[in-house]
Amino acid sequence: MAREIVVLVNPTSGRGRGARLAEPVTDRLREAGLDARWEAGRDAAEAADMARRAVARGVDGLVIVGGDGMVRLALDAVAQTSTPLGVIPAGTGNDLARAIGIPVRDPLAAADIVVAGFTRSHDLGRTPDGWFATVLCAGFDSRVAERMQTMTWPRGRMRYDVAVLAELGRFRTQHFVLDLDGEEEHANALLVAVGVTRSYGGGLRICEGADPTDGMLDVTVVGAIRRRELVWMFPKLSKGTHVGHPALTTYRAKKVTLSSDDVTAYADGEPVAPLPLTVECVPGALQVFAPPPPETR
Repeated sequence: MAREIVVLVNPTSGRGRGARLAEPVTDRLREAGLDARWEAGRDAAEAADMARRAVARGVDGLVIVGGDGMVRLALDAVAQTSTPLGVIPAGTGNDLARAIGIPVRDPLAAADIVVAGFTRSHDLGRTPDGWFATVLCAGFDSRVAERMQTMTWPRGRMRYDVAVLAELGRFRTQHFVLDLDGEEEHANALLVAVGVTRSYGGGLRICEGADPTDGMLDVTVVGAIRRRELVWMFPKLSKGTHVGHPALTTYRAKKVTLSSDDVTAYADGEPVAPLPLTVECVPGALQVFAPPPPETR
């Protein structure tokens, strides 16, 4: 019997790129012998309901055509189940796809990964408000994410860069309290990032070294820093060469509680909740379609 795959599309991802990819991606899966069909919700609530119903029905895979926000919507359906998640990158950031090793500019090659059928376990972050797969941020970067929600130009990573420049006028540090597995730390910080994976914002490696299979959260705190140093640092995030800057402090923990005044946390590019907020790593909570390791190819 052919594997049953539901392809869930965000019609607005990438200015309609998600909708344009629905048919060719589904056709690619069908040509390979899979029982595939695509569905599109009229809004986030309907799409989330479609995802839950597909998983409850026992499909052999849920494939998302969209970005990290669409992935986060699907996590409530697939987290802690045996249903693997496939990702066809069609959004602004596509950071989960990068972490998995999925091509972000070749949707048919991404579909071929689903066809191959190899899956692996991936840790997830969990808050009282739900799951996330990449990085949760609070502070300057969450304000950048909030600004990005209102922007329609430019596309891709440049949108993050433009939002950073726009937010520099509100640049300021503030007091954070971090509880790291019961150990309390205080920081006068610009931002705090809690990562399951290393990147957010379309490849900015804020939590360089994070491993989504080690059962730990990587925490990066950017402390007091001058505006011109921040401008200098952000391009380095793309290569991970910001590591070692004296304003950066890093930690690792299984559970993190962040507290600060008037800060809303964002994760996978979407709003989560105001601080204080507790985040925990749930090892192996997600099964994903992924390229096989080199030794098995």
